[in-house]
Amino acid sequence: MIRIAIVGNIASGKSTVEKILENLGYKVLDTDKVCHNLLESEEVVSTFKIYDVFDDGKISRSKLGNLVFSNDELKTALENLMYPMVRKKIEDFFKQNNTEDFVFVSAPQLFEARMENLFDKILFIYCDDTIREQRLVLRNNYTKEYAKLRMSKQMGQDEKADKSDWVIYNNASVEDLKERVISLIEQIR
Repeated sequence: MIRIAIVGNIASGKSTVEKILENLGYKVLDTDKVCHNLLESEEVVSTFKIYDVFDDGKISRSKLGNLVFSNDELKTALENLMYPMVRKKIEDFFKQNNTEDFVFVSAPQLFEARMENLFDKILFIYCDDTIREQRLVLRNNYTKEYAKLRMSKQMGQDEKADKSDWVIYNNASVEDLKERVISLIEQIR
């Protein structure tokens, strides 16, 4: 089994790549979804219970995001809680799919979480910053300033691309992205 990480900064097109791979019949784990589910864990709830991040008794992702992206100490605290739990979910995914030739894990925070050692190969999805900013404003209803803040809190794209085995550029259409993904799969088969 070849374990491939899909990495890309916010609004780069990772989710679209995941869907393309799933439609091609590959097993894909989305660690963003894993993280969303883990927000209800006892550790996260008890750590953030003193902050205004709850709606109807559950952690609000938008409120928590506003809090941690404006406070580096709280962001680090959240990461220190989440990363070990995410690592465990990735390891479980590998065990459950150990008969597959290839498995993919979308892991936007791969390098920040220092989880590179879990993977055989790393695929980076690169998208120009101006396009990513536009996507965040349109898709997430962020202001330009908040979009830039969120983007600035991640390791730079060039640094991540340098640490990756493959880079796919996603500055065009979904069809173009699909062709690039299929071409890569054909190369590595």
